[in-house]
Amino acid sequence: MKKIIVSLIAAGMLISCGKTKKEESATEVTQEERKETLAPVSDSMMENAVIYEANIRQYSEEGSFDAFTKDIPELKKLGVKILWTMPIYPISTTKSKGSLGSYYAISDYTKVNPEFGTIEDFRELVKTAHDNGIYVILDWVANHTGWDHVWLKEHPEYYTKGKDGNITHTVGTDWTDVADLNYDNQEMREQMRKDMIYWIKEEGVDGFRCDVAGMVPVDFWDKTVAEIKKTKPVFMLAEGWEPELMVNAFDMGYGWDTHHKMNDIAQGKANVKEWDKRMTQIDTMYAKDDILMNFTSNHDENSWNGTVQERMGNAAAMFAALSYLTPGMPLIYSGQEYDMDKRLLFFEKDTIIKKKGKFFPLYEKLGELKNNNLALHGGKNAASYTRIKTSEDNKVLAFKREKEGNKVLFIANMTKEPVKFDIEYKGKFKDYLSQEGVELKTDQALGLEAWQYLILIQE
Repeated sequence: MKKIIVSLIAAGMLISCGKTKKEESATEVTQEERKETLAPVSDSMMENAVIYEANIRQYSEEGSFDAFTKDIPELKKLGVKILWTMPIYPISTTKSKGSLGSYYAISDYTKVNPEFGTIEDFRELVKTAHDNGIYVILDWVANHTGWDHVWLKEHPEYYTKGKDGNITHTVGTDWTDVADLNYDNQEMREQMRKDMIYWIKEEGVDGFRCDVAGMVPVDFWDKTVAEIKKTKPVFMLAEGWEPELMVNAFDMGYGWDTHHKMNDIAQGKANVKEWDKRMTQIDTMYAKDDILMNFTSNHDENSWNGTVQERMGNAAAMFAALSYLTPGMPLIYSGQEYDMDKRLLFFEKDTIIKKKGKFFPLYEKLGELKNNNLALHGGKNAASYTRIKTSEDNKVLAFKREKEGNKVLFIANMTKEPVKFDIEYKGKFKDYLSQEGVELKTDQALGLEAWQYLILIQE
């Protein structure tokens, strides 16, 4: 989304502005080290991955790359395999919101925000992630730029214009701090493509999470991702639910409706039947190799719609577990592992208090199970999902995940009251969280407290 500032336009080729031979050599060494420490992105990696959204500004008091990089080994403990960084680029100050502005109002696509550190600091973040077996994807904002972006001066034809002939923000939104890009302009598309490839080729990142991907033409994504993959395999996440995004370009989309069902059930607005309808909807809408991201929070939900505790209350742990057990890939948003119970400021500096409580050990256990049990595969060759009938199907969710002889059961009371029921399944299991033996019988009366859940490993 920008003219290649990190590149000199010498016949439109990406060559770093003012980069010395010494710097080029250092980059080459780093890229070679990456090849040695981390295998390329693959479908098998996606099967058992946990994804983590990093809010660099708010993650630490310093709000820096360096402060975040120090904690990457902690993410590895949680089973994280994909690190998604919120936008790391310089932020426009013209028409900006708040004192610091939005990450999504970008003034330069190929530089880093000096508030976070230097490009060398970012390279160290990528290297540390790769050394810990974690892939790094960048948040990419292709729909709009900030009002300071060089394109506004040098290429106003790249932007959407209103009836008055002036460049406008995206119609139907309150995104007044950004200027809408015009995808009828093929030159702009090509420059955008080159800027994305810069990060893959020169900085060794492993893909992108693409902001409001459904607001950008699908044919742009299809061609762009095909070009990117000529450099190396990448992981592509669309902020969008539209199935057509995942036909060619994207590996994973957002499970927005799944998330909304979680909120509704937690708030007593829906029951397990609504969850069942959602699972059926996924089967009918999406191809078998489409992946949906499961989440109880993300940067938008936290800042604008409330914390997990606000939206889910005592059901938070159960839905965290469900996000791992149901088909798809689970997301942890910065701070969730530390029981964060505040809405992070979006346009100002804020800080996550990193104190381990209930959720860090829970995410550790869930991550270990997700990483290591084939029955929780949720990628392009996902484990099966089979609903198990109970005598209280409006209140109790029970299902089995299975792949290559591995079986895991999830049984949960999805209400705020205790429930008694029987289940149409039998067998001997180990309760994954308590490590105690459990035997299920079809004529057995079972009981669960409010929001209580079981993860059973079939022996």
